[in-house]
Amino acid sequence: MVNQSIIISSLSSLLLFSLLLTTACAQLRQDFYKNTCPNVESLVTSAVTKKFQQTFVTAPATLRLFFHDCFVRGCDASVLLASGPSGTMEKDHPDDISLAGDGFDTVIKAKAALDADPNCKNKVSCADILALATRDVVALTGGPSYKVELGRRDGRISTIASVQRRLPHPDFGLDQLNSMFASNGLSQTDMIALSGAHSIGFSHCGKFSKRIYNFSPKTRIDPSLNPNYALQLRQMCPLKVDPRIAINMDPNTPQILDNVYYQNLQQGKGLFGSDQILHEDQRSKPTVDLFASSNSAFQQAFVTAITKLGRVGVLTGNQGEIRRDCAAVN
Repeated sequence: MVNQSIIISSLSSLLLFSLLLTTACAQLRQDFYKNTCPNVESLVTSAVTKKFQQTFVTAPATLRLFFHDCFVRGCDASVLLASGPSGTMEKDHPDDISLAGDGFDTVIKAKAALDADPNCKNKVSCADILALATRDVVALTGGPSYKVELGRRDGRISTIASVQRRLPHPDFGLDQLNSMFASNGLSQTDMIALSGAHSIGFSHCGKFSKRIYNFSPKTRIDPSLNPNYALQLRQMCPLKVDPRIAINMDPNTPQILDNVYYQNLQQGKGLFGSDQILHEDQRSKPTVDLFASSNSAFQQAFVTAITKLGRVGVLTGNQGEIRRDCAAVN
């Protein structure tokens, strides 16, 4: 009887979560700003393209910023809120400190472009700006073009505690990855497709040094790592390397968002353990092999996954606000 009550309670919670998610998603739509800021897409795209032309880092930084925002408190731009003297905001957490400044600057530049248009000034949420900017950097790096659902509101809360155990780590196994993504309504296929963003990513040496120097008492190098690639990584990341040094996550096409990332996994060239496990585990290997053989299959799955990501925990209507300054609540 007790077990039955627990099952009923769990089902009720799941149904409530699904209902809330469906309700929020129903309020998002592609033409949300049709009457209030009709030029929103072209204005954001222009600003993002200009920023991208100044530095390629714009692309991976913006894409990662969007992911980190959505996985913590939902896609509400809470990660953009500036930290104060107490250092207790989301961006102060160790998992967020490495977020590149160019991602934040991309949103600031796009917001300024919108505010320069009298029709759009303080009409578009920072959460929507980040979602649109993410779409733009995906296209600018050779990834798929897709429509963005809009109508998010900005959150008013950002805490360092809310980041804890909400973001994947480089040493995660498949079960840990699936569990974390499932808690955000994302499937294993979604997770594998979104991992393809590492195609244009970069990482500091400390995030993977254990794999090439101190994997286990029996073997210093992770056996799932391509031996030649491991030696290359050692050359780029010597033991006492400057902690600011970062290397490309895709050694072949680091500035193109494509399926070469998955071909690298087939060759044992996944930089993180959480990358390589996608090919090593038989449950996820078929999807990796599919994406490796077909860039169109990867792109289609990526669009599905990033659209679902953009719906996670969104605030709509009067649940949040439209910030006048993306780094501060109104």
